[in-house]
Amino acid sequence: MPAPARAPLRLLLAGLGLLLATGGCVAPAAAPPAVLRSGPPPWAAPVDAVSYIREAGLEPQPLGLTQDPHLVTLTIRVAGRPVVVPAHLGVDRKRAVQAVVHTHDESGEVWLEGRGGDTVTLGQLFAVWGVRFGGGCLGDVCSGLVVRADGATVAGDPSALRLRQARTVDVRVG
Repeated sequence: MPAPARAPLRLLLAGLGLLLATGGCVAPAAAPPAVLRSGPPPWAAPVDAVSYIREAGLEPQPLGLTQDPHLVTLTIRVAGRPVVVPAHLGVDRKRAVQAVVHTHDESGEVWLEGRGGDTVTLGQLFAVWGVRFGGGCLGDVCSGLVVRADGATVAGDPSALRLRQARTVDVRVG
C-alpha cells in the first residue's frame, strides 16, 4: 500500500480504538426535573421516570428487579369516567431503572417489586406518575375524593395508604 493511503487508515483505526476503549456508548442526558401535573386526564407515564422516582422519595432500582412481588389492581374514575393507568409507569428505560412501584401494561395492575415495597404509599404512586394527589384533589378535580382499599373506604389521608396492605384500590373524584 502506498504511504499516503496509510495515514487515513491509521487515523480511522485510532478513532475506532478510542471508541472501543471508551465503551462506544454515550450516557443518557440528565433527566429533567419532575413536574407535578394538575390538569385533567389522561396522564401519560413520564418518560424520564428517574426524576419522578426520586421526587417520590424512592430509590431507583435496576430495571427488571422482581424481588418480593405484590400486585395491586388500581381503578380510577374522574367525574365518572375511567382513567387509564399507563404502561411503564415508574419505568425509565433510558437509564435502565424502575421504581419499586410500577406498571407493566395498561391493565390497572400495579406492581410492587424490589427493595422497600412494604412501605410504598398511594401518594408515592401518584408522585411517580407526576399527578397531583392530595388535599382532596386528583389532577384538576378537588371535590368528592373517595378512596377504597379492598372495598373499605380509606379513613384519614388516602395518600398515606400503604399499597402492600391492599389487593384492590379504587380512586374516585368528582
